[in-house]
Amino acid sequence: MAEKIKKTEEEWRKELTPEQYRILRMKGTEAPGTGEYLHEKRAGIYRCAACGQPLFASEAKYDSGCGWPSFTEPAVDENIDEALDTSHGMIRKEILCSRCGGHLGHVFEDGPQPTGLRYCVNSLSMEFQPEEKEEEQ
Repeated sequence: MAEKIKKTEEEWRKELTPEQYRILRMKGTEAPGTGEYLHEKRAGIYRCAACGQPLFASEAKYDSGCGWPSFTEPAVDENIDEALDTSHGMIRKEILCSRCGGHLGHVFEDGPQPTGLRYCVNSLSMEFQPEEKEEEQ
């Protein structure tokens, strides 16, 4: 398990863009349909934009129609923490990076099988690392 990252809010402000800080540290949300990775189809891994920890593999990504990138499962279960979110008059499960505590989005129990889960994630919470293709010889 990766060592936890602890930084002051001032350190986070210096490292993240204002929008990344709003989402990752202040638990904000992107407007639906606006995220950079919503329609990303390439093979690769989605990492935490704050600390680089692997979060989701492209194989688990699907089009849920909700307006945010959606995944059926994490790349590594231990890399995602869950917390109760009762904001905005709703009861939801918030998902966070287990390494730095960054807010990623929410998980819902309305996804496809085999997990039945929909990890609904803000694009600004992630950085996509495309799979490297072997060069033809």
